[in-house]
Amino acid sequence: MTTFLQILLVVSSLLLILLVLLHRGRGGGLSSLFGGGMQSSLSGSSVVEKNLDRLTLFVGAIWVIAIVGIGLLTKL
Repeated sequence: MTTFLQILLVVSSLLLILLVLLHRGRGGGLSSLFGGGMQSSLSGSSVVEKNLDRLTLFVGAIWVIAIVGIGLLTKL
């Protein structure tokens, strides 16, 4: 179980880093490389940002659960 949680922690950490870097900051960030920086008449970019926010929160929750699980297992 500890090995599974450690693997989950590493994978979720890498995903969380990637997702945070994809967010649009003040200067455009890495999301502008994938077409997020171009403003169009469609409101698709705001929908993409909302979905990216949700996905980041979901992966962050998995990350926190993995850390708490590892902490509880190593305390035993």
